[in-house]
Amino acid sequence: MAKLFVAVAGNIGVGKTELVNCLRKRLGWEPFFEPVEENPYLSDFYKDMARWAFHSQIFFLAQRCGILRQIASFPGEAVQDRTIYEDAEIFACNLQEVMGVREYQLYENLYKTLTVILPTPNLILYLQASMGTLVRQIKSRGREYEKRISREYLEQLNHRYDEWAGVFLRCPILVIQRDELDFINNQAHLEFIIAKISESLKVQE
Repeated sequence: MAKLFVAVAGNIGVGKTELVNCLRKRLGWEPFFEPVEENPYLSDFYKDMARWAFHSQIFFLAQRCGILRQIASFPGEAVQDRTIYEDAEIFACNLQEVMGVREYQLYENLYKTLTVILPTPNLILYLQASMGTLVRQIKSRGREYEKRISREYLEQLNHRYDEWAGVFLRCPILVIQRDELDFINNQAHLEFIIAKISESLKVQE
C-alpha cells in the first residue's frame, strides 16, 4: 500500500480537485482523481435520477475500486479526489428511495464486500462549505450537466456530509472550512491546511 494515503472529501463543487492539485504541487503527492467526466450516465442521471441512479452509482463504485487498487500498489504518498465511502454512505444513501429497494440492497452489498479488501486512508480531509460557496463554485466552472443540479439536492447532500463526518470511524477526519480558506489563491491558507494535516498525522504515530 502507499506509504501515505490521504483522501479529500466534500460536496459537489467544494474544491476537492483543486486541493488535490495544490497538495500535489506543494508536497509532491501522487494524485488519484475522481473520474467524473468519464461517467457515461451522469448527464442522464441529472435529467432522470430514478432511471439512472443505480447505473451511475455502480459506475462510480467500480471506478473507485480500480483507483484504490492502484493506490494499494503505489509505493509513495498518494492523495485521492473523493472517497468510496462518500459514494455509498452519502450519495447512494441519499438516492435509495429513487434507486429502488432491490437495486440499493445490491449496491450496498457490493460496497460492503469490496471495502473489506481495499485500502483505508490514513486521513480524510473533509472540505465543509456553505450553500452559497457551493452554488457559486458550481456556476463558475460551467459544467453543462451541473446546471440541472437543484439547490434542494445540494442541501440534502450537505446535511448528509455533516452527519457522516460526525460518525465516520474507519479513519480520522480533518474538517477544513472552505468558506474561510482560499487555498487556491492564498498560499498562507494552503500552508495552514498542510500544518493541520501534519498535526493530524503525527497524532496517529
